[in-house]
Amino acid sequence: MKIEFGTDGIRGVANSELTADVALLAGRCIAYQMSLTRPDAAGRIIVAKDTRISGDMLEGAVIAGICSVGVDCWRVGIAPTPALAYMTRTTGSDAGIMISASHNPIEDNGIKVFSSDGYKLDDETERAIEKLMHSPRRAKLPAPIGDEVGSVFDRRTLPARYTGFVRRILNNVKINGRVVIDCANGATARFAKSIFRDKIAEPIIINGDEDGRHINVDCGSTMPEKMARRVVRSGASLGFAFDGDGDRVIFADEHGNIVDGDQIMLLCADHLKKQNSLPHNVIVTTVMSNLGLENGLRRIGVRMTRTPVGDKFVLQEMLRGGYALGGEQSGHIIFLNHSTTGDGLITAAQVLKIFASGNKKFSDITSMRRSEQILKNIKVKNKKAFEGNRKIKGEIRRAEAGLGGKGRVLVRPSGTEPKIRVMVEAW
Repeated sequence: MKIEFGTDGIRGVANSELTADVALLAGRCIAYQMSLTRPDAAGRIIVAKDTRISGDMLEGAVIAGICSVGVDCWRVGIAPTPALAYMTRTTGSDAGIMISASHNPIEDNGIKVFSSDGYKLDDETERAIEKLMHSPRRAKLPAPIGDEVGSVFDRRTLPARYTGFVRRILNNVKINGRVVIDCANGATARFAKSIFRDKIAEPIIINGDEDGRHINVDCGSTMPEKMARRVVRSGASLGFAFDGDGDRVIFADEHGNIVDGDQIMLLCADHLKKQNSLPHNVIVTTVMSNLGLENGLRRIGVRMTRTPVGDKFVLQEMLRGGYALGGEQSGHIIFLNHSTTGDGLITAAQVLKIFASGNKKFSDITSMRRSEQILKNIKVKNKKAFEGNRKIKGEIRRAEAGLGGKGRVLVRPSGTEPKIRVMVEAW
């Protein structure tokens, strides 16, 4: 496997592409870059994982790599990705490493890295780690002996700090009636139960086991229809579904209609603007967001700026412009006043808080006139070959011209899978 950082860390089929050897090397190189090249380093990295079966194998290899260069490791076990980001920045650790492939199938896994301030790594740092992993210099990394070898410390109670942090957003909030919560058999299962158990009169938890054999399988944010049907059957006020590592969430209203990240950003932008808490009256989203979001924001006096797909690009623009709210149609939402990354649990808490503050149905506060979007995912052997293909680019221009200014065509390689994603949108 050629080791590269995509839009969301290093990804691959576990034990085939992303092997224990690769994870060991990644642990060594990440620890060296994040701890041993900084004069103010704590000499400590936090490691977390989602529930997928291969997580144990890769976690052990990554930790061995960290300790082999003389850096200590705090092992926190199963935790959502945003919880790791929170723990990293609030404990003064040098980095956080998340073993997860997010919404990908169970055979995949990945390695995400957060810096000491809780942000995903910038491109320059990722390239430095990649270069080291492919360089002969990797053989010359420190190899301490005796008491200078790194130690592993069990810190499985540490994630409770994050749970308490999210619960504080819901102070004095009480949701009467039923709410369906789909945990995708992933990293949010234990956390969602703790956070929402006494904030919702009748929480209905589905796919709520830490089950690594069924993570993301016909459930969660990539299959929200099942959650939506449960909302209707149970007469719930709304429902929401996380992905495997909890950095995204998709909702459904009381009628079973899917409510995606665009609708949630419109809801939250309107709320924050009314609270004078939306800096510059701007939100950040990606090229995938529906034209309906742009129109809806315009009606409430909010502007939108677009970035390439990937919450890291959304975050970069938010930091550059001093913006507080951004996200993706897929349900990655960043509330920069609360979190440094996409956070499904914080998003759910914010939405419940808004919902509880009024007397309207969830469908009333999340309605948005949408343009029609057709999405197709095409499996390819080499997704990078698309970038220089003039014939395809010519066809894209012709298709857009045929829409007469009332739509757009977006074709891009996936950042996490061997696929080309095609989106056509028109009114």
